[in-house]
Amino acid sequence: MQVALIQAPLIWERPELNRNYFESKINLISSDVNLIVLPEMFTTGFTMNPIPVAESMKGETVSWLVNLAKATKTAITGSIVIKEHSNFYNRMFFAFPSGAIQYYDKRHLFTLAGEHKHYNAGTTKTMVEYLGWRICLLICYDLRFPVFSRNNADYDLLLYVANWPKIRINAWDSLLKARAIENMSYVIAVNRIGEDQNGHSYVGHSQVIDCMGDYLIAPEECEAVFTTTLDHSILLKTRKKFGFLDDKDNFEIKD
Repeated sequence: MQVALIQAPLIWERPELNRNYFESKINLISSDVNLIVLPEMFTTGFTMNPIPVAESMKGETVSWLVNLAKATKTAITGSIVIKEHSNFYNRMFFAFPSGAIQYYDKRHLFTLAGEHKHYNAGTTKTMVEYLGWRICLLICYDLRFPVFSRNNADYDLLLYVANWPKIRINAWDSLLKARAIENMSYVIAVNRIGEDQNGHSYVGHSQVIDCMGDYLIAPEECEAVFTTTLDHSILLKTRKKFGFLDDKDNFEIKD
């Protein structure tokens, strides 16, 4: 599976301008790419002011994602602010080339920034099946919680989207490698760059890691579109050779 990661600055709380930016980048990506990954809250930046920017499931950005995925014949994923039944969610969408969508609501809300005061937490994992791959969707702060990320669902790919600041970027790099190694899984992680309205600086470090912890795309700090290819057969051969997942612990997560 060929993947593209868009590491980008985000325009604060301006959904239309951000959509236009990403569409221009997406239209330049090779037609051979099967999956395009955008950052967390890619239409707004990591805002704690959801009321003026929240959209519905029938809103412009969801329609944009669906139509663009169909037009490019490529799956597209990233998170936006969604309002549903008077609640707000940091919701990650996976738009299929067919026009179908699946989504995941961020479970671990970032209390340090007060995210839990403005958004409702999700409760379940979302597993996407695409081109023979099982993909687990996760968002930013979820990275710090290995139990929820644990590969007890036979996934092949962990997919993180984020607004992870420069000041803690070493943790981002270290934890992503740990998640890949401990779960014997590919990891794709996309983070933004630039500075937000609150003065937080972001340096990207978007990356792709294989199940042994080696980089397919190493961290960089520039505005860019990165591409690589994931090999499902190599993943399965490596898992069979070492058998680490056969010895994993069984557990149950209780709210």
